[in-house]
Amino acid sequence: MKKTLNILIILSLNLFISCGEDTVDLVGLGTITGRVVEVNNFNPIENAKVTLSPTSNTVFTDADGYFIIQDVEAGEYSVSAKKEGFLTKFEAATVTADLEVNVIFEMEIETALNRPPTAPELVTPESGAIDQELSVELIWTSTDPEGDPITYRVEIQNDYNNDIVRVENLTDTTYVVSNLRYGTKYFWQVAATDNINAEVLSTVSNFTTKSDPDNRYFYVQKDVSTGNNVIFSINYNESTGDPENTVQLTTNNQNSWRPRKNQASNLIAFLRTANNETHLFTMNQNGSNIQQVTAAVPITGFDLNEIDFAWSSNGDRLIYPHYDKLYVINKDGSGLQQIYQTADGSYITECDWSNDGSMIALKTNDITGYNVSIFTIDMSGNILTTVLSGVTGAAGGLNISVDNKLLLFTYDISGYESPDNRQLDTHIFVYEFLTTLVTDVSVNKPAGTNDLDPRFSPNEADIIFVNTSNDGISEKTIYRVDLASGNIITPLFSNAAMPDWE
Repeated sequence: MKKTLNILIILSLNLFISCGEDTVDLVGLGTITGRVVEVNNFNPIENAKVTLSPTSNTVFTDADGYFIIQDVEAGEYSVSAKKEGFLTKFEAATVTADLEVNVIFEMEIETALNRPPTAPELVTPESGAIDQELSVELIWTSTDPEGDPITYRVEIQNDYNNDIVRVENLTDTTYVVSNLRYGTKYFWQVAATDNINAEVLSTVSNFTTKSDPDNRYFYVQKDVSTGNNVIFSINYNESTGDPENTVQLTTNNQNSWRPRKNQASNLIAFLRTANNETHLFTMNQNGSNIQQVTAAVPITGFDLNEIDFAWSSNGDRLIYPHYDKLYVINKDGSGLQQIYQTADGSYITECDWSNDGSMIALKTNDITGYNVSIFTIDMSGNILTTVLSGVTGAAGGLNISVDNKLLLFTYDISGYESPDNRQLDTHIFVYEFLTTLVTDVSVNKPAGTNDLDPRFSPNEADIIFVNTSNDGISEKTIYRVDLASGNIITPLFSNAAMPDWE
């Protein structure tokens, strides 16, 4: 009986085990398909690694971003997509026997969660700062939350013209902007980027440069690229013997020359080519507010590079030549009036007006530039004193001393004359009206050179002038000489001509 019972139990167990194995075979298999694309533009991502968890089955996407995982047992799964440069993406998938489940991955770039730098804070100069120098250090601050390297871009504009200065790819939080204009308001802004996120901008700050350069000397320099004359102001450091604070007052793209400063009006008058004519202009000491003075009657004569004009001492009027005529005009362009005409038709090339307004010095010449005369007239046109006449060779460089006692002029003592008006040995002379004594200031002049364009210093103890080789093409240098002795000659500025010292 017991034996029979044991056999029945064994049979029952075998039957139960057999039934369990048949249940596992009925789980079934399904398929997972899908695609991996970029989140914003849905461009396919090729060769992304797609992994099925917990099975660890792995496939890679094709060129169009598609993938397929076959023979997946029915059940719940987590599917991940990985690709260098993108954030890993996870999606859930329920697999059903004999069915296909589709999974789409929209992947973000690896830096999607990266935060941009803080907006730059403009530190120096403070917004609204005034009286700034022509070289200003701009300072700002910015930080990046992830510590990414920051690159900066600075933009600078002004209220003078439409020029915009852009400085790219700065890594420091400071930049020195130079060659600014006097009396100009500047606006600046800084952009920051971590090269991951879009740029962030600072607020706009502003500063204003000092009004005037307070320079005492003025000169002309020829621009190599354009061939135009350009006017500069400058100072001379007596302690170091060096030029300093050079300021360009006129642009390179316009021909401007012969600067003459008037202290009373605080204006600089100069000559400029306009509409194929030469006219008088004025400007502020910083080069701003340029105004044309002459219009109907331009300045013209034998040689525009030698032609000169003069201010009245109070700065309300100017005199200038037009062939054989001398005109006076108000500084605003009104009141044009002819005040003198040469009797023989000779051209007026240079003029100077005495400080008290009673006397005008003139240099005249014929159409070839020679047959020169230097004389003075009163305001009625009567000749007062003849300083030079009946000589051969070139002359010029008129300047009356403040007390009307002295007249500066130049004369080529070689008496040489040529079609190109070359001067061989031009000296500076001082004429004393009371005694008619003429003193040669150029006794120490190097041989083969010319002394040109002399002007009294403001205190009239010195003379400023140009010395250059008589070849007519060498560099010009501005010097100063002690008027009393004539022995102390100081070089001031190289590559400079047509000096003025006020």
